[in-house]
Order: sequence, then structure tokens, then C-alpha cells
Amino acid sequence: MKTIGIDIGGTNVVCGLVNEDGKIEAKAACKTLPDRPAQEIIGDIASLVDRVLEESGTDRDSVLFCGAACPGIANVDTGVIEYSCNLPSFLNYPLAKELKKKTGIARVKIENDANCAAKGEAEVGAAKGVFSSVFITLGTGVGGGFVKDGRIFHGFNFAGAELGHIVIDPNGPLCSCGRKGCWETFSSATALVRQTRAAMEADKKSVMWELVGGDPDQVDGRTAFDGLRRGDETARRVVDSFCRYLACGITNIVNIFQPEILSVGGGISAEGETLLAPVREILEREEYSRNCVKRTELKKAVLGNDAGIIGAAFLWR
Repeated sequence: MKTIGIDIGGTNVVCGLVNEDGKIEAKAACKTLPDRPAQEIIGDIASLVDRVLEESGTDRDSVLFCGAACPGIANVDTGVIEYSCNLPSFLNYPLAKELKKKTGIARVKIENDANCAAKGEAEVGAAKGVFSSVFITLGTGVGGGFVKDGRIFHGFNFAGAELGHIVIDPNGPLCSCGRKGCWETFSSATALVRQTRAAMEADKKSVMWELVGGDPDQVDGRTAFDGLRRGDETARRVVDSFCRYLACGITNIVNIFQPEILSVGGGISAEGETLLAPVREILEREEYSRNCVKRTELKKAVLGNDAGIIGAAFLWR
């Protein structure tokens, strides 16, 4: 059985032909250009579907399903994107209906992008084979999803599991959602870049200045970790602080959901145990279930940027 998975992001749209083992057999991408009318974006998506079918030599009639991951509130019952801050023309947009029309694929389902990534990790990734799992991704914000017995948790209005918007400091920075001190204002890649730049400004002798060639605009999610590996004390403090904030949010999530596995994705997760080991140490000390025989396992996600495509392709399950 072959299915199509589409990941519609604010920057890029990626389409993949996925087999029943979760392997992507063909992939194509284009720029989203999100300020365009929705119909133009859908037209490009249909072209991407045509490309992956042609490149893989797959007959359209043999594709049994198409799943689409999209940022925002996706009503999986109606197939309508009710709101997406990154795709303004998708307001109350019948995405599933339009994809059916443009791609010629009869079975289409939509889902929130972070939920799709959680589904991908649950089906063939870090959480394969377990009953319950949580996935979080550290990117521009902090996204996440909860999967139980193969089913994605939505909340009654399809806006559930917005994990980045739990507040960990009510006096913290203003979040894009309008609240102060949301977890993503401390633990996203965007937050880490901001924290790194502030620390560098306070320490003009930090080796991190050398790492970015003296240009703070070159700071990214790796800079503090690279500085840590160079023995820089300021970089160490940035990483320690970031890990404490990350551990605070993860401990909250474990206390709420008690999943068998919590996997961490996004670019920063490439740091592996340099990131996860200190988080795990705090989690094991502070989680409510610390005296239980069975406890949540904290792992690095394994599907990378393909998680959303694969999860979308498996929405038929």
C-alpha cells in the first residue's frame, strides 16, 4: 500500500510517496510563499503530487490515501483548516475537499503538523510499538502531540496538546499567543538564539564571538553547544539554563500524560545526549512518578524533517 504525505509549512511544502513500512520512495518540495491565495498554494501541492508519482513510476489509481499536515487548527472531521497564523489564506479553508479535487485522490485527511510528526514517530520512529507517546519539536516555537493506541489526542475542538503554550513563568517574555512566560518562549530554538546573544553581549570575551565571526546575526541553535564543547563558561551557563527550562516543561508534560516514551525532535535535538542527559537528570529527580517502577523514557526523535510527511501518510490508520 502506498500513500501520499504532504507537510505544508510556512516556508516550504514537501510531498512524499510513502510505503507501508514508512519509507519515503520519492519526495518533492517547493516554497510555500504563504501570503498567496490558498488556491495558488493548492495548485503547487497538486504539482508536487504529480512529480512524486512520475519520479517513482507510480500510477495515481494505486495511491489509496493522501494525508496533509498543516500548522494551526485542523478540524479532522470536516477537513477544514479553521485557523493558521502562518498561512493567512487558509482561514476556514476546506483543505481536504480542495486537495481531493486538485490531486484526484479520493481519500484525503488533514491534521495539525505537530500531531502528524507525533504520529510518524509513533508509527515507525522513536515510539514505535508502544501504547502511548508524546513528541515535542524545538523549532521556531515548541510544538507537540500526544498519541495513545495509535490515535492522536485533539481535544474536543481540535486545538488540544498545544504543549508549547503551557506557562512556566507568568512574569516571563510575551509569547506570540498573547500570554506571558509560555514554555516556547524559553525552550524553542528561537529562545535559545535570544538567550545566546544576550549572554554574548554580557561577555565580550566569550569564545562564542569567535564561533560566529563576530556577527551576532550568525548565532543559531548550535552556537552555545559549540561554545560548551570549547570549554567556554558563558556558553555552559546558557546551555545549563536552557536545559533547566526544557526539563521544567517536559516534567510538566510527563506529569500530565505519563507516556511510555517522550521523544524530542527539531534541530536542537541533533545535540543528542548533550541536550537530553541533563534534562533526564532533572526529570528523574522531579517527576511525580519518580518512585514508580514504570517511568517515561526520554529519547531523541529519529525521523527528523520527514516526521510530518510520514505521519500524514499514516493518518489512514
